[in-house]
Amino acid sequence: MRLLVTGGAGFIGSNFIHYWLRTHPSDQIVNVDKLTYAGNPQNLEGLPPGHELLCEDICDADLEARMEGVEAVFHFAAESHVDRSIDSAEVFIRTNVLGTQRLLEAARRRRVSRFVLVSTDEVYGALGATGECAEDAALRPNSPYAASKAAADLLARAYFKTHQFPVLVTRCCNNYGPYQHPEKMIPLMTTNALADIPLPVYGKGEQVREWIHAEDHCRALEAVFRRGQPGEVYNIGTASRLSNLELVQTILRLLDKPASLIQFVTDRPGHDFRYALDSSKARRELGWEPRISFEAGLAATLAWYRENRSWVESARNDSYRKYYAERYENRDQHLKNL
Repeated sequence: MRLLVTGGAGFIGSNFIHYWLRTHPSDQIVNVDKLTYAGNPQNLEGLPPGHELLCEDICDADLEARMEGVEAVFHFAAESHVDRSIDSAEVFIRTNVLGTQRLLEAARRRRVSRFVLVSTDEVYGALGATGECAEDAALRPNSPYAASKAAADLLARAYFKTHQFPVLVTRCCNNYGPYQHPEKMIPLMTTNALADIPLPVYGKGEQVREWIHAEDHCRALEAVFRRGQPGEVYNIGTASRLSNLELVQTILRLLDKPASLIQFVTDRPGHDFRYALDSSKARRELGWEPRISFEAGLAATLAWYRENRSWVESARNDSYRKYYAERYENRDQHLKNL
């Protein structure tokens, strides 16, 4: 089988490609990634044959040509950092909304048999101290990032309703695992703790998030692809929920670092208080269950960052640009596009 994956040099996308080719080694993957700061070709090292990386922007690329012989699309490509969306929303609208529409249209024209749109629990907005969001909950995004993802979800719904195009939407809780950019919470707190520098915690750290290991998320995406119903939305969660402060304290405990490294900083504007997903539909209809406990997965993730400090420095310093230039053909042209 031939797949097209967008954003496959990023965190979740690269984990998905590693997972897919490990479990389906005869398949082929075309990976379209713009290679922004969050995409790193080093995330794709060690892959077996069958993977092709194309340094292209989904808003500009000839997507129909890229879908020659493709049976399924997994759409990960997105601008995803909430703080960056607050500072400047335009690139989020371009990539997450226009890019998704262009991809949907190209896949529709090519009669692709499955299109999996990877979304986020942030489209539901904030919850109070209790309750969970099921798939039919209202979309109430509170950041430009979340609003752009909600718009993409609605475009997918429109393509299903208008064109009967076989789109499936997944809304997952917070991911963690290897290859996540150091600006994100768990790698940021981990790498700061390892360097014995302060761990910045917004407000009082009371915001609650639900966490899933990237490997469990990848298995869920395959279950959606294999057994999901076109036009449906599937929440992917674990019920492993804790406050940001509890998470940071757990990281420090596992790394044997002092709590004095915690530094409370001014809270983010419009910071959502709590996310919590009702994932019973995925369990009931897809037969999917998370396998990795949060404590075990977090410990393994911390070990990965401790053992891959050169990768962390590469991600922080954008040195992957030099890496890409040295490794791939047509490097001069590609670098102009970065």
